[in-house]
Amino acid sequence: MQSNGLALPLLLSALCLTAPLALADQPAQAEQQPQLDYRVRSAPADELHMEAPKLPDLSGYTKEAVLAKIPHSAKGKVVVRRMLRQDALKDFTGGNERLREWIKRQQGMPQAIFIEGGLVTPQDIADALPDSQFAEQAPGVYLARLPIVVAQNATLHVGKETNELRLSQERGSFLVNDGLMFITDTRVTAWREADNGPATFRDPKEFRPFLVSWGGSELYIASSVITSLGYSNSKSYGVSITQYTPNQHKILQRPEPTGWLIDSEFVDHWYGFYCYEAQNIVIKGNTYRDNIVYGIDPHDRSHGLIIADNTVFGTKKKHGIIISREVNDSWIINNKSYDNKLSGIVIDRDSVRNVIAYNKTYENYSDGITLYESGDNLLWGNQVLSNKRHGIRIRNSENIRLYENLSALNQLTGVYGHIKDLSGTGRNLQLDPYDAKISMIIVGGTLAGNGSSPINIDSPLSVELYRVKMLAPSKSTGIQLAGILGEKQDEILDLLLRKRQPVLIDPIDPEQMTN
Repeated sequence: MQSNGLALPLLLSALCLTAPLALADQPAQAEQQPQLDYRVRSAPADELHMEAPKLPDLSGYTKEAVLAKIPHSAKGKVVVRRMLRQDALKDFTGGNERLREWIKRQQGMPQAIFIEGGLVTPQDIADALPDSQFAEQAPGVYLARLPIVVAQNATLHVGKETNELRLSQERGSFLVNDGLMFITDTRVTAWREADNGPATFRDPKEFRPFLVSWGGSELYIASSVITSLGYSNSKSYGVSITQYTPNQHKILQRPEPTGWLIDSEFVDHWYGFYCYEAQNIVIKGNTYRDNIVYGIDPHDRSHGLIIADNTVFGTKKKHGIIISREVNDSWIINNKSYDNKLSGIVIDRDSVRNVIAYNKTYENYSDGITLYESGDNLLWGNQVLSNKRHGIRIRNSENIRLYENLSALNQLTGVYGHIKDLSGTGRNLQLDPYDAKISMIIVGGTLAGNGSSPINIDSPLSVELYRVKMLAPSKSTGIQLAGILGEKQDEILDLLLRKRQPVLIDPIDPEQMTN
């Protein structure tokens, strides 16, 4: 296990000296549900035993391995063509409004730079085109004044010979990958020519250059700095790996895109990272700082992802790391996520069979780790500290396993579980079906110094507790469980703390109650 947080003995020493935390607000009231009677009983300990998850081997995801993937067999060519009727650009030129954006910026019929047939570098592009389209402004510093499209069966490598690739905001430049793209040991910057500097965020609707990698493509970014990409427009969010827009390009359906983003820095993007219907993406060892909406945001039907060893902080509008809508069978491990506007890590909308392990989420302005409508997930060995609301929050999610987590000094609850009827929230229930049910297992770990309660759970199908340490209560009355557990607190603590037995809390069948 890789340590990335406070040692428990030091934390507990600090807790003993900490005054009770002021509560910003109280946990949301649970939805009105039929009143159930619950029972408390001992559970078999062997059924709760679980070995630590075996983590994926990350040793092969290196810059050297990325460089070894670059094909050198054929030299590519650079051509300029109209943007119209180009499959890789249809998402950005469809309809008069979108086309008008490029006409305005290029002052004529929009064109793009196409890389075809083999390997091309920025120097090759500069050699082939006039400065009005692609200029070398200083040795190894290039300014693209047109969009750049890497065609199928072609490769673009922006490597260490390039000090910086700048994408002109005024002229409407952006990067589209339909083949292979490699960005290594360099910088890629959205560039505001009027300021002679990065196109820093000003307005959600203001065009900023972006990078999108389509279905069937591969994108590799290693040891690089990517700055100020993206705005609030579909597929234009920042750095995106995505299938083509559904139902628009049926003849273009290609394999799920993939890629590695490793040991790099992503700064001031609309979304630091976004993917859609992608597979086996590796996001490892990066820093995501001061991005606007999200730091890392894998989305619909992506799977087999590894999100590991990243540091995510300063996200201005929402969460540090979020996976949403059937992002399944993935790993979120050894990340630090802090000082984000909402939660540190979010598992959302029917994202299942994921392992969230050994992360440290702290000083976020909402929860440390949030699970919404996403069952069958494992949280193991996370440190969730000093968040402004709950440490770990679970809503409408069944079979959540929490093993060996530390949730401490959060302003509300250490672990908060509840159900909620979302039918009046504007949520599309056809896209996002869910059951207002919750169940969880909490084994090992420590809940310490949380502001309102160590655990608050309402209306569960079942809760199992075993070997959970509850320390340094903020209230002078001592440990105070809440929700259903509060109603059965004496029985629970007798089994859990005095007899050191596993505890099962579940509803009594109404038919049994009448017999």
